[in-house]
Amino acid sequence: MRQIGETPLLTPESEKILGWKIVNNCDDCDPQQTKLRSESIELMIKSNLRLVIAISKHYSHRGLPLSDLVEEGNVGLIRAAQGFDPAQGARFSTYASWWIKQSIKRTLINSQQAIHIPAYMVELIARWKIETRKFEAANSRQPSILELSKAMGIPVRKLNIVKKAITAYNSPNQAPKSIGGEEPNFNDLFTDTKTSGPEEKISSREDFSVIVKLLDSIDHRDAHVLRLRFGLEGQEPLTLKEVGEQVGLTRERVRQIEVDALKKLYARMMDDKPLRFSLGETDEPRNTPPEKEQSRPGISLARKNKKAAGKSAKSDD
Repeated sequence: MRQIGETPLLTPESEKILGWKIVNNCDDCDPQQTKLRSESIELMIKSNLRLVIAISKHYSHRGLPLSDLVEEGNVGLIRAAQGFDPAQGARFSTYASWWIKQSIKRTLINSQQAIHIPAYMVELIARWKIETRKFEAANSRQPSILELSKAMGIPVRKLNIVKKAITAYNSPNQAPKSIGGEEPNFNDLFTDTKTSGPEEKISSREDFSVIVKLLDSIDHRDAHVLRLRFGLEGQEPLTLKEVGEQVGLTRERVRQIEVDALKKLYARMMDDKPLRFSLGETDEPRNTPPEKEQSRPGISLARKNKKAAGKSAKSDD
């Protein structure tokens, strides 16, 4: 704000001089004319920044902070400075006000509505509401399309388009919301599927280390086929035919070994403690009590003695 106050306001004569410099010089001309035009536009903009702030204050408390409104108003001011023609006889502030308001209105519409509506349609919607209130106050009922068309001086066909725009304008914003009710960031809406996150990398690293350890627990030939097939030995993955040439087997036999070996690895990976297989344990269940395991040899020996006694009794008979 302090920098804005440092630039003095332009008089009507100085506005015309700057306007003619902007019109008579072009950006595609020689460097001197280009520089003169850019300097004239810059001075015209700096001298009218107060106008942007004054207009932006009228549109505050409508969903955007004043700083954002001023920025959008500056965009309209720049376009007005580039297209100002002093031959029309109007002051620059009068000409620039329309551009500033248009830019601010477009920003408010695009920020608040999920469906973007042109600025001219917003003006028609405002007229629709004003004429509807007037008719209701005079006749105690809502006007029909024909009555509203006569009051606004618009054809019925165009009025139906305005009616559809009102429905879209009043529709609630369907933009996704985060847990806290705020609008999510771009990263939350569109994730990068090509790059894995840190959690996925850590999980993949752990799974890979477990798989490498489990390969040592299966048959040596099966593990060798999987290492060649999936490139686990620091080389490119090989095809079934290339693996068969290295291990001396047919392509079909290599495929069968691969399927069986993957089933074994998957079964061991789904175990509660998959690393126990790398310590030499088998796939048998571990729920048999040690007392029963120790009693099995005694039971089988007693059965053999009983059978032998029965045979001796028969021979005596």
